[in-house]
Parts: sequence; C-alpha cells; structure tokens
Amino acid sequence: MKNRILTGITTSGTPHLGNYFGAIRPSLELAKESTDSFFFLADYHSIIKVNNPQEVTSSIENIALAWLSSGLDTKSSYFYKQSDIREILELSWILHCVTAKGLMNRAHAYKALKENNDDDKGINMGLFSYPILMK
Repeated sequence: MKNRILTGITTSGTPHLGNYFGAIRPSLELAKESTDSFFFLADYHSIIKVNNPQEVTSSIENIALAWLSSGLDTKSSYFYKQSDIREILELSWILHCVTAKGLMNRAHAYKALKENNDDDKGINMGLFSYPILMK
C-alpha cells in the first residue's frame, strides 16, 4: 500500500541547504513511493513573520524554483500555493472556533516566545494560532 504525503515550506525567506536536506530531498524521495503527493508554498504562514508583500512574493518564487530545480515532478505530484485553495482559510476558521484557548496556550511556538516575553507584547494572533492553520 502506498502512502499519501503532504508538506510545505513557509515563504518567509530565502531557501537554504536546511530546506533542501531537511524537507525537499526527503519529501521528493517519499513522493516516489506515494500514491498522492502534495507540495505547497505556505504563503499564509509567511504573513505571521513578514509584513512586506514584495518579500513574500520573492520568497514564493525562490522556494518554487528550489522545489522544481530539485526534481519535483508536477505531472505526478500536486504543487500549489496555500492561498490558491480558498477552503484552507474556511477550514482554518472552523478549527479556530472549536479549538480551546488552553490548548493553544501550550503550543510550541507561543510557549517559546512567551518564555522571553511575559506580557505577550509583540505576539500576534497569527503566531498564537499557527498550529491551527497547520492542521
């Protein structure tokens, strides 16, 4: 039985060797053995960190090129931008409405920033609820 895989890279910077060795190469190897493989550019995730639309656009292009130049076969895999799928935001909203705040208080990204910032200053709701969008 073949597996289904889904992975993406946040479009908030320049692709680097860590992306290649940690995500791109292993994912492309898994895609060879999977029935369905989905690779996406996580542009919704990027606006948590980057407020400059030109930086996000540039990052989208560079990360897409990194996937494609590493051998992503768009004939046998799905390759898309997160923002191209409107239902992602709809599902994200539904999940936000049924996720307990106490659970989110224990989320790794929030806890890490909270340790160095007792009053939550500078922690936006995107970062706080980041794990919900990841679902």
